[in-house]
Amino acid sequence: MENADSTANLSKPRETLSVFDAVTIIVGVVVGAGIFKTPAIVAASATGKWTLLLIWLAGGAISLAGALCYAELSSAYPHAGGDYTYLYRAFGRVPAFLLAWARLTVIQTGSIAMIAFLVGDYASELIRLGRFSSSYYAGLAILVLTGINAAGIEQGRSAQRILMGAIILGLLFVTVVGLTTDAPAPAFPQPPAGGRQALGKAMIFVLLTYGGWNEAAYLSGEVRQARRNMARVLLYSIGLITAIYVLINMALVKGMGLAAMTGSEAVAADLMRRDLGENGARFISILVFLVALSTMNGMIITGARTSYAMGRDFSFFRFLGKWGRRRNTPVNAMLFQGAIALALVLMGTLGRSGFVMMVEYTAPVFWLFLLLAALSIFILRFKDPGATRFFPVPFYPLTPFLFSAACIYMLHASLVHSGKGALVGVGVLLAGLCLSILPDRHQKRDEKHFRKVNP
Repeated sequence: MENADSTANLSKPRETLSVFDAVTIIVGVVVGAGIFKTPAIVAASATGKWTLLLIWLAGGAISLAGALCYAELSSAYPHAGGDYTYLYRAFGRVPAFLLAWARLTVIQTGSIAMIAFLVGDYASELIRLGRFSSSYYAGLAILVLTGINAAGIEQGRSAQRILMGAIILGLLFVTVVGLTTDAPAPAFPQPPAGGRQALGKAMIFVLLTYGGWNEAAYLSGEVRQARRNMARVLLYSIGLITAIYVLINMALVKGMGLAAMTGSEAVAADLMRRDLGENGARFISILVFLVALSTMNGMIITGARTSYAMGRDFSFFRFLGKWGRRRNTPVNAMLFQGAIALALVLMGTLGRSGFVMMVEYTAPVFWLFLLLAALSIFILRFKDPGATRFFPVPFYPLTPFLFSAACIYMLHASLVHSGKGALVGVGVLLAGLCLSILPDRHQKRDEKHFRKVNP
């Protein structure tokens, strides 16, 4: 087994990503297939088109508050470990280990499997491969994209640029179609929205659709001049994502009307089918397929970075802490992550719906650790007042307090409204807790190593 000093000398991430590269990865992670599903759910809770747009703007504002918090953390402590590094500094060894464990076994791999099932569902509409067609396609997508990114960061970011270019052009086309047509008069009056409870449900889905912007933190070890540029990456990403979401909803409400949106199972497909026939509906299917691939690709890139950080600081997972010098990517962590995602696809195959099961599996654990990251702002301001903060969060402590409150709300909602998948995810997290408290003869050495490589 390698000792800490020899591990410290292994190749480290190089600053090869521009602000543009990082923004394309993050926007690709966030702008997922949810934008084609959630507008109808949110429309059912809105009292009018302006309320609908305000709800989406509110989601952008909450995400912006979180991005401002992360801008301070990632510019003060740039590291490929992202949240893992902040939690280690703020709360110590066990919470940091649990985050890395959760991302390896629940959050990131579960999200990759979830989107892979979506890829499988749409691919099966074109060519069906039998009873488990969706699972076959899901596994194939994981294998191909993991292979591309294990080959090197250059291949991964090139794939992301191509996918994002196609997606933005596709979304612009849908927006133009919606904004240049008028909604037909509704056959029946729209029922009134359900008040605060309905608004709360709408915000759950809106914030889930905005979810993933925090993945920027895991690129901070590879962004050029990260201390100065990470704030730009986060703010540009949130700004672009909010603009895309608001424009899409403006187009849908103008082209379909609020009542028609509420009653639609696939609102964008219905809009395109009405105006362009079945070719329009097929266009949406291809666009959703590309969006899902882009989200998967971004998640694979960022997910392996936490496992790499854990491998450098915990002896048991030392094999994950190797950075491929030539490929400039954590190859071992990438391949191990892919193997777990494939196992989760197999688990999802046994349930009623692989996609739904993975949503339930990941949501509570995701919001728990996002809450801890928000709280680390307060802890690190107290523990490390001398750190150079290139982008202090504005309106401190109000901004991180509001973001923490939003995380608590989402954590509660994901526990209350999820099924058995949530229990499985929490169970896996508890298994990680048991593993973290086992006696480790290398614990003091690992903590010394963390302080050495993260001064």
